[in-house]
Amino acid sequence: MTEASAPQPSGPFTVGDRVQLTGPKGRLHTITLEPGKVFHSHKGGIAHDDLIGLPDGSVVVNQAGIEYLALRPLLADFVMSMPRGAAIVYPKDAAQILAQADIFPGATVVEAGVGSGALSLWLLRAIGSGGRLMSFERREEFADVARGNVQTYFGHVPENWSVTAGDLAHTLPEVAGEASVDRVVLDMLAPWETLDAVSTALKPGGVLLCYVATATQLSRVAEAIRATGGYTNPASSETMVRGWHVEGLAVRPDHRMVAHTGFLITVRRLAPGVVLPDLKRRASKSDFSDEDVEAWTPGALGERVVSDKALRKRVREAGTAAELAQRRGSDDG
Repeated sequence: MTEASAPQPSGPFTVGDRVQLTGPKGRLHTITLEPGKVFHSHKGGIAHDDLIGLPDGSVVVNQAGIEYLALRPLLADFVMSMPRGAAIVYPKDAAQILAQADIFPGATVVEAGVGSGALSLWLLRAIGSGGRLMSFERREEFADVARGNVQTYFGHVPENWSVTAGDLAHTLPEVAGEASVDRVVLDMLAPWETLDAVSTALKPGGVLLCYVATATQLSRVAEAIRATGGYTNPASSETMVRGWHVEGLAVRPDHRMVAHTGFLITVRRLAPGVVLPDLKRRASKSDFSDEDVEAWTPGALGERVVSDKALRKRVREAGTAAELAQRRGSDDG
């Protein structure tokens, strides 16, 4: 099996399954079941053999008599615990990206940059085996982490997924033909630099979605998209999630919430030669100077840098997990 199919979603736990153990204080541990192995913590051990064959959603007792809830991890659980080379797209944003970009089964999707592969996993599940995902990443080390994470989750590297190392502006024309792509999702520092290549590859009516971290990036990419004359007017948003504590009559917002992580800006590609009708707008500060543009450059914005030592460690972790997943797939076959 080589298409992008998710791990076994239900049924008894089997050898090679990833299992999420939740302790009495809510602490999570994720293990991969292997015969004869034991999961150890400071509270005692749990034999993997005691989990193999149990139904999903069981409670197991460790050697010290402490109970743990055993469940298969959801994709959201997996991406939050997997090795990271670059910062990941969080589940709250991934959900909005799938909705706002209208990712559908069978779609041809371009993604840049791939980072640690979190968004790649959501996209691969959404497009199904009939779709195609073309991911692009400037740094080969990040691409290696992403490949390892995707292989760990699916148990193989999906045939309908490719990872190209290099600058999207230069490599996209080599991989995708003119008007051949349904959706483009850009998670990068300067998405405006890729608009020429993206506009050529995107089908009329196709969706371009950019995920950016700062308000200055948001403004820069919006004005760059408008300047092409080839898209609908941009729609921008951010997603904030606030949990609630609900126990009996004690109903209140949680003390912590997941607030700003990034902005989403979405547009549709116009047909060749079409001119977008003017919209009536309120007066606003729409002009900007060269100095303003300079302040928006990637150098001025800065970029979070992962040390080479930390990145090498995460590449090794992702590779080890991928080898275990590959071995599991071979055993199943």
